[in-house]
Amino acid sequence: MLAQAKADVEDIPAFRVKTPLQAAIQLLKRHRDMCFSEVEEGRPSSIIISTLSAHAYNQEGSVSGALLSILSSMDRCIREKDGVFWIENPSNPRENFADSWAYEPELKQGFYDWLAMARSDFSQAVQQSDMESVMDILAPRMGRTLVESAAQTRSRSAVVRSIAQRKNPIQRLADAPHRKPTTWPKIFGGKVTILARSSLNGFRTLLMSSGRPIRKGSTLEFIASTDVTPPYTVYWQVVNTGREAASVKDLRGGFERSTTEMGSLWKEEHAGYAGTHTIECFIVKGEYCAARSGQFVVEIQH
Repeated sequence: MLAQAKADVEDIPAFRVKTPLQAAIQLLKRHRDMCFSEVEEGRPSSIIISTLSAHAYNQEGSVSGALLSILSSMDRCIREKDGVFWIENPSNPRENFADSWAYEPELKQGFYDWLAMARSDFSQAVQQSDMESVMDILAPRMGRTLVESAAQTRSRSAVVRSIAQRKNPIQRLADAPHRKPTTWPKIFGGKVTILARSSLNGFRTLLMSSGRPIRKGSTLEFIASTDVTPPYTVYWQVVNTGREAASVKDLRGGFERSTTEMGSLWKEEHAGYAGTHTIECFIVKGEYCAARSGQFVVEIQH
């Protein structure tokens, strides 16, 4: 969907036809670019992605086959020589593309973090049975415009067009590249809602509504209520955006288990960074997501 044009290959000059390997590398670089769009530190180099992809490519005939095969095995092509990680230059075996990992360990960590994210995104995408779920998984780290365009190119159905044309005022926040995708299969029927309160310097606790501006330095309290019957586990996902959070590497985006206090599902946060942020609550029962609140927007002003 993302790599192949709709035109017949016979109508395209031979020099413009990408091989599955070339197309897979292009997609991986796009994914890398989006993952590190807000924080450059640890960004894997293009030469490392291209070299490891070429080593891992097993002559698959389709782009999707090449992409999944490369992701599953590209790290096995990294050698270790005398305690040094080694990615060999195919045209000059004495040159090591990973030589900087020895004195810049954040580059090695960045590569493995990106690889884990790419594996998760694409493996989850191929397991989905509906186009909307595929788009929601890939959009944060491939770009929603690109993913929606690919979906419309591949399928002209009214369902796909309606999804692509839907306007969501907080879609940009949902598509933050550091926001981790959910991995729990969904079951329907449960509900969870969030009540939010804020206070500043210990004075006067105020109810908050989603998107309402609050002052930087405020204390935030989130209380979830759900109709899902126990037992279950509660997770919160906080997604920060903006320069202040990025500069101190606190964009977050992962899943945090809740604390339970006096029978309430409760989480406290501090409004430390100016910008637009979100919080969402997930109720997980067994191995399934039984309910999710939707994103609550927190607008923090100086």
